[in-house]
Amino acid sequence: MALLDWISPEPGLWLEGEQVRLRAPRASDFEEWRALREVSQAFLQPWEPTWPADDLSRASFRRRLSAYARDRDLGAAYPFFVLRRGDEALTGGITLSNIRRGVAQMGSVGYWCGQPFARNGYTLAAVKTLATFAFRTLGLHRLEAACLPSNGPSRKLLRRAGFVEEGEAKAYLKINGVWADHVLFGLVSPAPDLGADEAVSV
Repeated sequence: MALLDWISPEPGLWLEGEQVRLRAPRASDFEEWRALREVSQAFLQPWEPTWPADDLSRASFRRRLSAYARDRDLGAAYPFFVLRRGDEALTGGITLSNIRRGVAQMGSVGYWCGQPFARNGYTLAAVKTLATFAFRTLGLHRLEAACLPSNGPSRKLLRRAGFVEEGEAKAYLKINGVWADHVLFGLVSPAPDLGADEAVSV
């Protein structure tokens, strides 16, 4: 077993979706993750926060795993890698984060897809799979997502996943070094009476 595999939250938690499987990142994923992010950097950078100088290093990846484990232990986030069904190739990542309980019962969805796998439906399948997990297993009531107004493919993806465009937030997130406006999307559970106490624990 890899040295840091113990850090991965719920290593047995797999989510099955159309075309994809979602699972928690592991230390043994480093080389494949690094290679995919490296070849996709120019493709991803316009839509992401500025990458630190050591972003693709093993030390940085270890820090990611530690942060993932901490957030999972707190019930604040569920990070997954998106694997293509059949050969388990890593296509990207998706995270349910900023989970709020109490009267909110909501979370935020963020995702990325490696350039070699773009426009093949893997991220759309991942978003749908994560939404099912959020509503049926975690008992959340609402999901939120945001993207840059110029990111047409992401806007189209969210609409196809059932999200509704709800407005625009000024200077919402710092993307590629600049505070940028974002289009906001929301998705409400199709079973609005499902509460956290009725959800399956994980």
